[in-house]
Amino acid sequence: MNLRNTVAVATMVSCLSGVALAKDTTEIAWVHSNAAAQSEQRVKAGFEDWLGKQTLDWNVSFLDSGGSGEATARNLQDAAARGVDAIVITMSDLRASRAAIESAVTAGIPIFSVDSGYIDGVMVDVTTNNWAMSADVSPYLLDQMGGEGNLIFLRMAEHHGTRKRGDVMADVLREYGGVKVLAEHNIDYTAFFEDTTSTMQDYVARFGDQINAVWAPWDEPAQAAINVLQSAGLKTVKVIGIDGHPQAIAEVCKPDSMMIATVSQPFEGMGAQVGEWIKSVVVEGKPRAEVIPANTVYMDAPLVTKQNCADFL
Repeated sequence: MNLRNTVAVATMVSCLSGVALAKDTTEIAWVHSNAAAQSEQRVKAGFEDWLGKQTLDWNVSFLDSGGSGEATARNLQDAAARGVDAIVITMSDLRASRAAIESAVTAGIPIFSVDSGYIDGVMVDVTTNNWAMSADVSPYLLDQMGGEGNLIFLRMAEHHGTRKRGDVMADVLREYGGVKVLAEHNIDYTAFFEDTTSTMQDYVARFGDQINAVWAPWDEPAQAAINVLQSAGLKTVKVIGIDGHPQAIAEVCKPDSMMIATVSQPFEGMGAQVGEWIKSVVVEGKPRAEVIPANTVYMDAPLVTKQNCADFL
């Protein structure tokens, strides 16, 4: 970020540090990376549940970017041009939206991001530790394979979280010489379920019962993989996901399901936390440093397996 925008950031934070908004209605723009993703729906639900318990006059507009980085940047720029009081952005790659973020900073509009990776200009990013989540679930899958066999490795590099999870899995694989990666695929996030389904159909046709396991970067691709495997009569493949959506946890809990693990992310809690921060910093004018402990705030995300899944239902 250049000097002009660095000064703008400092000015924005200074202005928000001790002056509450004078007007009655707080205008908030919520920019979804992809509103079809269940993780984003859960963050929104947590925020709306929190807001429903408050006595606040907030007007929130929701903008869907459909998984497109270009659309995300446009939505950010549109929100800044409208002069909203705060922007929330969920599950995006903020590196692709630097110019749009600088526009908001210049306009004095604070940005609160959820699971998008912190960059300069954003007030805070609330997330879970994606390296740690993968470090929990990746060795678990490989150990459940007995340290040997054939793996389908599904990745998604365009989001910071799924990229980090895949990178950790790649590192862990180096220690499991008996595991062979049959194929690796980067999921198209604009149509992730359909893309995973067609990709797995191709792999099943090519490899058949050679497939022993599938590593998926989040729950929905894991479920798409399971659907294809079941249709092909392959019922002993071990599959993992990450996110801990209710359907995924229920799937893990089925004794005969191929889904052997996920990681439970507190998405609703992330949404509620963003609401609290906006209320404190933007509405009440409290100093950012008083209410936000770090640029990136991590929430706990425990490993869910068939042994403990009932605790998460």
